[in-house]
Amino acid sequence: MEKFSQMSCVLYLCGLSVLDIRRRRLPVYLLVAGVGMAVVYQVFFGKDSWLFSLAGAAVGVLFLGVSKWTEEAFGYGDSILILILGIYLGVWQQFYLLLIAFLLAAGFSVGALTCRHFKRKTVFPFVPFLGAAYLGMLLMGIL
Repeated sequence: MEKFSQMSCVLYLCGLSVLDIRRRRLPVYLLVAGVGMAVVYQVFFGKDSWLFSLAGAAVGVLFLGVSKWTEEAFGYGDSILILILGIYLGVWQQFYLLLIAFLLAAGFSVGALTCRHFKRKTVFPFVPFLGAAYLGMLLMGIL
C-alpha cells in the first residue's frame, strides 16, 4: 500500500504542477479531493501518530496565514497543498520537503535572475518545486 500511495502522490503533484505552470491556479475540487485522500490515508494506513499529521496540518494553516498576510504573493493553493502534504507526510517529513522545495526554488530564482529571465518582482509557480522535492525524497529513500 505504501508504494501505491507514494506513486499516487507523485501523479497528483505532477498533475497539479502542470496546472500551476499553465494556469497559475489550482482547482478547488482537486485540493478538496487531496485533503480527503490524505485524511483517509492517515486514518486507515498511517504509520505515525495522528499528532504528527495534525502538526503537519497546522504548518499548512500557518502558510494559509502567510498567504493572507502577503495578499496571495504566496498563493492559497500552494498553502492548501502544504496542508495536504502535512496531513499525508506528518510534520517532520513535511519540514524536509519544504526545506528541499524552498532550496530548489531559491536556486531557480538565482539562476533566472542571473540569466536575466526574471526581475526581482517576477512570480513563478511553487507546486513544481514541491513535486520535485517529494520525488527527490522518494529517490533518496527519505520517504
